[in-house]
Amino acid sequence: MSSEPHSTNTPHSSTTSGTTTTPRPPLRSLLFVPGHRTDWLPKARAAGADAAVLDLEDAVPAPDKALARARVVEALAEAAAEPAGGMALFVRVNPLGDWTVAEELRAVVRSGLAGVVLPKVHTADDVRLADRLIGWCEHERGLPTGTTALVPLLESARALHDACDIAAAARRVAYAGALTAPGGDVERAVGYRWSPQGAETLALRSRVLLDVRAAGAPCPVTGLWTDITDLTGLRAFAEQNRALGYEGMMAIHPTHIPVINEVFSPTPEELDHCTRLVAAVESAQREGIGALTFEGRMVDEAMAETARAVLARHGHG
Repeated sequence: MSSEPHSTNTPHSSTTSGTTTTPRPPLRSLLFVPGHRTDWLPKARAAGADAAVLDLEDAVPAPDKALARARVVEALAEAAAEPAGGMALFVRVNPLGDWTVAEELRAVVRSGLAGVVLPKVHTADDVRLADRLIGWCEHERGLPTGTTALVPLLESARALHDACDIAAAARRVAYAGALTAPGGDVERAVGYRWSPQGAETLALRSRVLLDVRAAGAPCPVTGLWTDITDLTGLRAFAEQNRALGYEGMMAIHPTHIPVINEVFSPTPEELDHCTRLVAAVESAQREGIGALTFEGRMVDEAMAETARAVLARHGHG
């Protein structure tokens, strides 16, 4: 599929010639792992993380940056040799601004990499530049253009304000959303005072989610919950994000993964309800009935389509 000229009115336009749209699987949980501690990856797998984000940025002390890059490359090579369907690997590179990120991209964009997490994104131009760099690296590695997902981290007020333009700036953008951890870049940029209940960031997370959906970027995720021991608070926060429409969360500790996975997975009862609803609507349609009462509620094709999407997303379609 050929790319289209960038336009803020065109969802998922791209400046990379020949970019293809690669399907992005839903990810419930993305666990950050320091790049120099790839020996922690077995813990991430054991916890059940859908993806690990190998971090070359904030989690790595300056003296260990070169070591981290080498270990990440080794981990990606090992992942490329494993059967498909295991834990996906992403890499958070350093921000755009010097040649460091270009060197990192040349090292990590290869078989075994699911996507690049780009920090400190401010504008759609940042995404377009990263898209070009990743596209060149894909070409160099003999990978189909568009193979590598791009996850822009919206860590400034301008980026949060322009989330729709940023998410629409390249077809490879996926898993974008608002990360509202206490004490981080977003809190400093916006000025809110974080609370476990999340009331001060609810509107922000909702607005960014709407922007990402409007841009057509798939599988939005949010985060972070930084209190390692407060699993009750984590569950409440995750449930709030799931209710908003997010499909997953980023995490910083393996103990958070089972809670996040459970919240962002439908229960057997929910899947059974969807199956029965679809069957009831389709049965009514065969009899020329468009709307019907199903288990005490009025339903029609719109509700059936939503139920089909849930079933398909979770392998029951």
